[in-house]
Amino acid sequence: MRLPFEFATAARIIFGAGTVNQVAQLALGLGRNALVVHGARADRAYTLQAALEEAGIACGLCAIPGEPTLQMADEGASLARQSGYDLVIGIGGGSVLDGAKAVAALATNPGPALDYMEVIGRGLPVRVPPLPLIAIPTTAGTGSEVTRNTVLLSPEHRVKVSIRHPLLLPRIAVIDPELTYSASPAITAAAGMDALTQLIEPFLSIRANPLTDGLAREGMRRVARSLERAYASGSDAVAREDMALASLFGGLCLANSGLGVVHGISGPLGGKFAAPHGALCARILPHALRINVRAMRARTPLAPGLARAQEVAALLTGEAAATPEDGVTWLEQMCRHLEIAPLSQYGVTSEDIPALVEKSLAATSTKSNPIELTPAEVTEIIDASL
Repeated sequence: MRLPFEFATAARIIFGAGTVNQVAQLALGLGRNALVVHGARADRAYTLQAALEEAGIACGLCAIPGEPTLQMADEGASLARQSGYDLVIGIGGGSVLDGAKAVAALATNPGPALDYMEVIGRGLPVRVPPLPLIAIPTTAGTGSEVTRNTVLLSPEHRVKVSIRHPLLLPRIAVIDPELTYSASPAITAAAGMDALTQLIEPFLSIRANPLTDGLAREGMRRVARSLERAYASGSDAVAREDMALASLFGGLCLANSGLGVVHGISGPLGGKFAAPHGALCARILPHALRINVRAMRARTPLAPGLARAQEVAALLTGEAAATPEDGVTWLEQMCRHLEIAPLSQYGVTSEDIPALVEKSLAATSTKSNPIELTPAEVTEIIDASL
């Protein structure tokens, strides 16, 4: 048992079909002038705006039309300060929720986003509590509604990096599976594999703890039985609920036990190439698991990671005697079924690998990997993912 440990999450989590209809009343307890942060489409934001205004809450809108950048975060925070917003509500996918978290934090803390960024910035701590935030995911993948970081893109540095602090945790997370019904098969696949990665990596992490272990096990079971169903039929209520829960559990796990080399690689990749984060994770995951298992067998055969990799395989395949290699095979087959593209489709070539390896090994996520990988091993993971 890996003790001691800490567990932190949103102050309140509300889960269930139709729970988005509670948001206006929940908001009344947090503020009277709300900034609703949304994605490229504003239809759900308009519906929410009407409900908020009917409840007596003034409301404005702020769009995060793609990956949130440092500039978007700074501009959103400036808007919040100038207009006197006292509450932020994010409704959308993981990018929107990350943008909303950044806006809420930067609205109350001095200086630009870059001052608070890991790796590329000054890494300053968030000292002043952010504006109260309600996070409402519309995809089942990132778990951003319960994480303590916000991932922002720096086009200048061509990398995606986090601002990380417990104060970034939303005040309320509202997870309504019905909001995910309209997600396309491609989005369902990428988001679902992101959720699975965020269950497997914390389970294998050197920071794993008994509380996140239970959530990871339950989440993996749900993905194994429901991801293909949700991909095939967006209106499958049971499958959509399973995936929404798995995404939530993945967010809880990563926020409290860390991740691994899959996210260590996908961060630099996402900063340099226009590709869905979940699709990158999906493509890398089988190869990372295979090479992690090989490295542990060679260098740390008595470490708990190997037994955990076997348990991952058993949960995914439903076979108690499954080997870690069986888990790798299951992941490869799932990627084929979900039509996950190779990295080369996004423009990644072998010439990009050395720089990606350097950035991946320096990434915060990689530091929680179950074994310290060599540059050659990370190179092999990326090359196999091309």
